Amino acid sequence: MQTKYINISTINEDSIYDEIGLALQNGKLVVFPTETVYGIGANGLDEKAVKKIYEAKGRSSDNPLILHISDINMLSKITKNISFVEKKLIDAFFPGPFTLILERTPIVPDVVTAGLDTVAVRMPSNEIARKIIEHAKLPIAAPSANISGKPSGTEVTDIMDELENKVDYIVDGGKCNIGIESTVVRVIDDIPTILRPGKITKEDILKVVGKVKVDKHIFEKCNSDEKVLSPGMKHKHYAPKTKCVMVYSNNNDTLIKKINAILEDTPNSLVISTTENSNKYNAKYILDVGSKNNLDEISKNIFSTLRKVDLYNVDLAIIEGVSQEGIGLAIMNRLIRACEYNYIEC
Repeated sequence: MQTKYINISTINEDSIYDEIGLALQNGKLVVFPTETVYGIGANGLDEKAVKKIYEAKGRSSDNPLILHISDINMLSKITKNISFVEKKLIDAFFPGPFTLILERTPIVPDVVTAGLDTVAVRMPSNEIARKIIEHAKLPIAAPSANISGKPSGTEVTDIMDELENKVDYIVDGGKCNIGIESTVVRVIDDIPTILRPGKITKEDILKVVGKVKVDKHIFEKCNSDEKVLSPGMKHKHYAPKTKCVMVYSNNNDTLIKKINAILEDTPNSLVISTTENSNKYNAKYILDVGSKNNLDEISKNIFSTLRKVDLYNVDLAIIEGVSQEGIGLAIMNRLIRACEYNYIEC
């Protein structure tokens, strides 16, 4: 297929949204921006259209998708039996970078849920995403716009080469504001359980419900035969081809010393460094991911930085870890997955 590219900032007209909405109704694939990362979307109620997402991404069919909605009326068509706690979470975090796993109605195809009786649902706050869903008049199934296993795309230049001619439309809305995927939560025994951390933090959820758990798989591998409840839990993800190792210490001098020791053993390496430490490593290459005092900045830059690693043809990429407070939990989750659990704490 031939991909049509649309820079929405220069052609932000209803006729364009009508065209994209009609394309989705007719089973086409559309790459579009959200506040988190770019998504590759299809009609979430059309089994054939959803299967095209898996084919375009090279995604395993046991990895469930998120349905993106534009309003609460759409939610009522695809979910049922919403509990009091789930309602509080919806009221607090929809629209926004928050995905809630709910009991699904029969209208949702099995291909979306990987055969589960639940479905992951999100209402994005990004205006372009919301307007696309509104004009399509149906929920949009949309994982991150990238080839499976690679870092997610946070701007069109990240993903153009790998998805061009695999999708029907690419809608360019500029760089995503947040840069990592949404928080995914399932309420289990009336306790919100974070299955994938994101911008909405455990601290945010505590303020709303007063209790929260973090699933063990955020920092542990899933077994190959294990059924996962959320996207992004099981398969290799966010990873460059280059071998990566993450190093973390709450003592900055110890962190620098350890990374320099690794560099002595493997001199053909690069370091993904915080701004404060970027001149303290004896590395061939340094990629500055942002200030350790501004985790939102690191969140916004982490995937685009990981995508640069393979350009340097090094033997090893050494990545500074960050504090797990707030959005740091989500950043560390993505980095551990990118390193395939090759992690040193010192």
